[in-house]
Amino acid sequence: MIELVNVWKTFVEAGHHTTVAAGVNAIFPTCVSVALLGRNGSGKSTLLRMISGVMRPDFGTITSIGTVSWPVGFAGSFHNELSGAQNTRFIARVYGVDSDELMAFVDEFANIGPQINHPLRTYSSGMRSRLAFGISMGIKFDTYLVDEVTSVGDAEFKMKAKKLFSERMQKSSAIVVSHSNKMVRDLCDAGAVLENGTFTYYPDVRDAITHHEWNMENAPVRHCASA
Repeated sequence: MIELVNVWKTFVEAGHHTTVAAGVNAIFPTCVSVALLGRNGSGKSTLLRMISGVMRPDFGTITSIGTVSWPVGFAGSFHNELSGAQNTRFIARVYGVDSDELMAFVDEFANIGPQINHPLRTYSSGMRSRLAFGISMGIKFDTYLVDEVTSVGDAEFKMKAKKLFSERMQKSSAIVVSHSNKMVRDLCDAGAVLENGTFTYYPDVRDAITHHEWNMENAPVRHCASA
């Protein structure tokens, strides 16, 4: 379970204040996959990063029971001068898993080939994404945070990634950000909509999709100014 209590997050750019979380109170239940929906710029990825601990809220608390992944596919914490293999082994040590087992999984799943031993700065964006996704899914978490998992790699890799994710969801929870309604219907039980800093949770993902589609068609974008 993950609980958010009165969570606030505001960004300031050129003197303009945009609040993406305005006193959000939410509970993500155990063993439930939740789709997080919202228009571009609504703060979905920011919310995932706050839940993972990569980013801190301005105010409020976020607590979790069980292990929580970083946003799946997020490679922002990798070291560019280390090889893919070295990054993989380092993350294995941080999370207390067998480095040889994780290395074998990533090597087979990400299919990077000899480049796995080259510095990360030499990787294409696609290779970085495949490596990040492979490492993320190679560690078994109680809750996975997923940001556009189907955007990783080519069509064949996307199918392989989706299959593996579905297998992981048999025993884990997830918070999934995706612009594909079909994907969230396939992968998620519940849903939530983030719009203008307001968070609305639905036990049935279909109700969340209906709300989100209405927002996209009817509701004007409104930015919240901080006090």
